[in-house]
Amino acid sequence: MHADRLTPLGVMLLALLHEGDMHPYEMIRLLRLRHDDRLVPVTNGTVYHTVARLQKLGLLAEQGVDREGNRPERTTYRVTEAGRNMVPEWVRAELPRIDRPEQFRVALSEAHNLPPDEVVDLLQQRLAAITAQLSVLQHGLTKAEARGVPDFYLIETRREAALLAADHQWLTDIIAAIEQRSLDWNVHALDETSDRYLAQRKAARQ
Repeated sequence: MHADRLTPLGVMLLALLHEGDMHPYEMIRLLRLRHDDRLVPVTNGTVYHTVARLQKLGLLAEQGVDREGNRPERTTYRVTEAGRNMVPEWVRAELPRIDRPEQFRVALSEAHNLPPDEVVDLLQQRLAAITAQLSVLQHGLTKAEARGVPDFYLIETRREAALLAADHQWLTDIIAAIEQRSLDWNVHALDETSDRYLAQRKAARQ
């Protein structure tokens, strides 16, 4: 399976299952508790639909069914080896692209699944693409201004150029931070035995 068949939500669910087996309700609660619904819409319908699709693709599998008290049965899922490998593959494909902003935000949030040097290389590719696009926009603005095009016709293009310039500067800074190791890249920083983590998992199951 090619990584581009995955949706951003699918990638986030696979990454979540790296932490352990979960049922969809717990996945939904954890995503919301961690405010990951800033990145993609998280609804019961989309999560259950995505889980079913990931299972069909062989990226996750049923682990078992449990019931607590009077609650309905809940199917627990685990990530498969194929699913575990798909997350870094998807991140590799999306980090350099500048035409898929929603995918980039999720890829950036999961970039810790790759070695820092590889992330630097991918972000440098993105930086080169943004540099080229910014150059085209600035050249077009210069020509338009020379022809006396009224400012109100250029307002959206100027906004796009300003956003690209800001993104260019941010990328330059973050690449330098990763290269200089001033940005902590400890992929094992999540302490799954800490009181805070355990309390969060417990809250998500309720």
